[in-house]
Amino acid sequence: MKFAIEVKPSSRKSEVVKLAGGDLRVFVKSPAKEGKANAEVSALLAKHFGVPRSAVSIIKGGRGRKKLVEIQ
Repeated sequence: MKFAIEVKPSSRKSEVVKLAGGDLRVFVKSPAKEGKANAEVSALLAKHFGVPRSAVSIIKGGRGRKKLVEIQ
């Protein structure tokens, strides 16, 4: 399944929030440097959906705040 997400790096806490349209907003503590935020996004989504970390792929938007993510 694919999800459109919006990432908020350098947040106070790490959490996944479901928005009204079915999209997700992901808050991560890590800064958006050197792939740290993307790594935390993958780990957080894997925990949220109860799947292994390897089942989470960022398809689009690896360098932006808006991303398309696939959960296998």
